[in-house]
Amino acid sequence: MQADLVIVANRLPVDRVEMPDGTKAWRRSPGGLVSALEPVLRANEGVWIGWPGGTDEDLEPFEDDGLNLLPMTMTAQDIEEHYEGFSNGTLWPLYHDVVAKPEFHREWWDGYQRVNKRFAEKCAEVAAKGATVWVQDYQLQLVPQMLRELRPDLRIGFYLHIPFPPAELFQQVPWRRQLLEGLLGADLVGFQLPQAAQNFVRLVRQRVGHKTHRDLVYLPDGRTVHAAAFPISIDFIGFDEMAHDESVNQRAKEIRQQLGDPKKILLGVDRLDYTKGIYARLRAYGEMLRDTELDVEDAIFVQVAVPSRERVEQYRKLRDDIDRLVGHLNGDLGRIGRPAISYLHTSLPRHEMAALYRAADIMVVTPYRDGMNLVAKEYVACRYDNDGALVLSEFAGAAEELRQAWLVNPYDINGMKAALLEAYSAEPKELTRRMRAMRKQVASKDVRHWADTFLEVLAAVQSSHTKNVLPPNGS
Repeated sequence: MQADLVIVANRLPVDRVEMPDGTKAWRRSPGGLVSALEPVLRANEGVWIGWPGGTDEDLEPFEDDGLNLLPMTMTAQDIEEHYEGFSNGTLWPLYHDVVAKPEFHREWWDGYQRVNKRFAEKCAEVAAKGATVWVQDYQLQLVPQMLRELRPDLRIGFYLHIPFPPAELFQQVPWRRQLLEGLLGADLVGFQLPQAAQNFVRLVRQRVGHKTHRDLVYLPDGRTVHAAAFPISIDFIGFDEMAHDESVNQRAKEIRQQLGDPKKILLGVDRLDYTKGIYARLRAYGEMLRDTELDVEDAIFVQVAVPSRERVEQYRKLRDDIDRLVGHLNGDLGRIGRPAISYLHTSLPRHEMAALYRAADIMVVTPYRDGMNLVAKEYVACRYDNDGALVLSEFAGAAEELRQAWLVNPYDINGMKAALLEAYSAEPKELTRRMRAMRKQVASKDVRHWADTFLEVLAAVQSSHTKNVLPPNGS
């Protein structure tokens, strides 16, 4: 298999599922990345390299609904050291403002290098001469340079879906230079926000010593690396169409009835992760009920917490803490048939999510730090009546685009309560003004626009390498 376009990601865009008759099958993963890259892959007869999950036997390349997929195997040791260890025990907390303390273990770093090397070697095998390779996210930051050494003929792009930290945090990593050099193997390094791209260029200048000028890094071998922001988005048309579906709207009515037809439904939908600010958000809501700013007869908070990394101790503790808080709030503030919080620790299909977005009057998205947060954009896409309110953390990447949301500092409990009360009491005219502007933004910059823009810039950057010269004095 030789492909002109190769997507390299930690996970394949499909999950292995067991059918009722006991046979194994593949099911398309939810999420915007798949819908963004699918048409590009089809058009270029590309291949997607990734891990299918689990530690099963080696799997042969296969096709699923017209997509060419190449599964990578991970051993139990790989999962422990590369995935749960360095990726999610070191990089994840460090890149999210050290909301939790990162751990630095040399064996985790060894595992991270080992898995990145295997991904790079597989990519080098299947990429056609002069092919475009697009590497995704923080689990594979060494792949660009490893691949560059194996295949200097390739056009290589890298995109980081999570935040990139400032120098003060990044320099804690014992292997900071190796990570930066790994990313410099790419022709184009993409980030969610301009500030992240600036952080990267500044670190390269300070820690690696290369000449830089604005968003360009000049390497000694004459190559130029471009760093820029490409805010990711969602399949706006897909969500809008789903929101218009009669069955979705019927389900939304059923949800309201099942919740006791309250005046207002507040909704949170998050992976169960310490970066998402779920505990502080529910605590703020509980205080509003306790202080009679809201009444359980009029309002209910629905919190969906999608299970995540349940083998990691920090995540198990977070789940226990939230379970206790919900029980405490419902016990103290709820009434028969009127709980304060309706809490679901589960993963829901897209159809049900769309119905929840249609049912909810106020969407509450308050992470301590988030690369983008697509839930906020999904909610906006589903509000085709230009109603509903969005309360959004200023530390989510989406806050840069959705300026008409009620923006909050998730560390400021009183400020969050004030914003929730404002959104709760807002006049319909004010809600319409804000939602119309946000919908226009999300519709015009959807996920296809994100993918197309990145690949267009990558093509332009790579083709202009021979023309690039150092600025007069560097910078």
